[in-house]
Amino acid sequence: MATRAAQRLLIVGWDAADWQVVDPLIKQGRMPVLASLIARGIRSDLSTLEPKLSPLLWTTIATGRTPDRHGIANFVEPKPDGSGLRVASSTSRKVKALWNIASQSGLRSQVTGWYASHPAEPIHGSVTSNLLMEGDPGDGGAWPLTPGTVHPEALADGIAASRVGRASMRSEGLMGLVPNLPAGLANDPRVETLCKLMAVAASVERAALTAMEHAPWDLAMVFLESIDTVGHHFMQYRSPRMKHVNEAEVRAFGGVMDAVYAWHDAALGRLLERAGPGTTVILVSDHGFHSGSGRPYLDDLPPERRMEKEASWHRSTGMLVAAGPGIRAGAAVAAANIVDIAPTALALLGLPAAKDFAGRALAEVIDASVPARIDSWEAIDGPSGLHAADARQDPYEAADAIQQLVDLGYMAALPDDAKAQVDLVRRESAFNVGAHLMSRGLVRSALPHFEMLCSARPDELRYRSCLASCLLGAGEPERAIEVVRGTLQRDAGHAEARLMLARALLDAGDRAASVREADAVARNVRSHPALVPALADLLLRQGRAKESASMQRRACEADRSSILPLLGLARALLCDLPSDPKARAAQLEAAAQAALDAMERSKAVPEGHMLLGAALAWYGDLAHARQSLDLALTFDAKHLASLRLRAVLAAHDGTMDDARALMVRAAEAQLAQELAEPAPWPFEWPALAAHLGVDQALLR
Repeated sequence: MATRAAQRLLIVGWDAADWQVVDPLIKQGRMPVLASLIARGIRSDLSTLEPKLSPLLWTTIATGRTPDRHGIANFVEPKPDGSGLRVASSTSRKVKALWNIASQSGLRSQVTGWYASHPAEPIHGSVTSNLLMEGDPGDGGAWPLTPGTVHPEALADGIAASRVGRASMRSEGLMGLVPNLPAGLANDPRVETLCKLMAVAASVERAALTAMEHAPWDLAMVFLESIDTVGHHFMQYRSPRMKHVNEAEVRAFGGVMDAVYAWHDAALGRLLERAGPGTTVILVSDHGFHSGSGRPYLDDLPPERRMEKEASWHRSTGMLVAAGPGIRAGAAVAAANIVDIAPTALALLGLPAAKDFAGRALAEVIDASVPARIDSWEAIDGPSGLHAADARQDPYEAADAIQQLVDLGYMAALPDDAKAQVDLVRRESAFNVGAHLMSRGLVRSALPHFEMLCSARPDELRYRSCLASCLLGAGEPERAIEVVRGTLQRDAGHAEARLMLARALLDAGDRAASVREADAVARNVRSHPALVPALADLLLRQGRAKESASMQRRACEADRSSILPLLGLARALLCDLPSDPKARAAQLEAAAQAALDAMERSKAVPEGHMLLGAALAWYGDLAHARQSLDLALTFDAKHLASLRLRAVLAAHDGTMDDARALMVRAAEAQLAQELAEPAPWPFEWPALAAHLGVDQALLR
């Protein structure tokens, strides 16, 4: 084992925690523990994966592997005998988690509440699974632990006694969460829901404290889901008032989410106190959660689309905070993603990541050398604590947990028939894996998933939409047109399908028909604001740069927190440069400013640095253009446009070996993708090469 930068590592998961809520609370002094961690450590945005569903993401955080590799593809899964469903199980995870790797490396782990951790694995240390609260009767009495919840068994009685039932939460903690609750709402079902969800949080915290006290540990992992679960019920009441919420509801419940965040901060303080001085801490959220104008309204949706739309509450940017021994205080983090958490944790413990991990150790924040990667932890034998292959979960264990998923809106009410339940979950799991692959540009890998789904359910419009999107990405517009037209026969008003048809027609060479379809979408786009980025992009591809820029400006005004319209505006301005030198210079400055404004929202987006670099290069400021493009490649070493633009600048400087090496890297990156490469934008490398007098043939 290499030198350990962290002698004890505590990883705390806050599901859906978001800087947009946290930062104002820190300024108000309501999250002092987190503020202290940030002051002596690092903070960063944390990008996530698609689909933004917690079991998939938290298993990625624990394993360093993407959902198509780690095997957890849904909240629930079929029972092995096909008789119904159970919650996603530790026996279904296909790869080792951090606690398994630590175990076989001679380290003790303590794991509490992690998604898909039931039944508890027999690791070197302890596990309290995510079914800790199963069976809470709600009457204030004690209740037995579900078998398999705790390992080792010697810890079970202490864990069971530490739990807080929802009746106790009502009597002891409710007023701290809803201080202005009117007497007439004391028995409101929403109050009961809040007590139930926060009882889970309080019980996970107490179980973790109990386990920490039980035995020494090297790695502790504690997962609290309540910011997310409470958010799905109560974020709608937070100011500014949503249109369907009345003023009385805002007065009663508008402060719940801020109080829940403050509770988590206090709980973090208690965990840190029990962990003791000298503990290294990583706090992470798997995604964010809309709290302002981006909040969706869902009551008018059919049940089968609830999970899809509930996930629309989730923002793509989560949180990362780290502090303590081994962390370089104040270090800048380069484009962190949830796939980077596992390799970073291993590096802090002096252990190597594997070559089959999806992410990297965040070496820039670790005050020690990062161990060289091994081929795979899966190939290394040892007492890892993985379950035996024939381990099974009892059928009754998942009933309450599954009902909670229905209550949260993540699942439609299940069919009564067991076979129908299993078929539904298999379809949704295949959909989740396909959506994940598609989000990474692996469209040819995703295609079989959606072809199978459309064959089984040809009338399911979201399956057809994803199939068409994959076909477009794979460069098969004629097949995409056939699929989309089939969708429109089923739902003529499907705006997303009409926009996709316009894109497919353009790719197939029928610009006139594409323009007609795009104009039809544009006339109704106010009813579908989520389509604005894709519509503006299509207008740009149709050669309608001014219309695209105008649409992006309106989108910027409508949502001042979003980065996409600013990137789109910069791109549109660069695609339509005037011939008059003075007007051209002014438009390049405007494009650069739009890119800079985007990076004020997030510096870790390579597209923003690329667009700024392109604007500077066309303006003639080649030195700063190089810097911007190099930054883009720091955040994404395989960013195609940045590689090619940087190659042009290297060739212009006369460093042809560097230029050719960059173009080779670009070719390798393109080969690794499954997306068909679109025609370059008018400002990209062929045009810039011509503008700077660089012979394109030297770069091909």
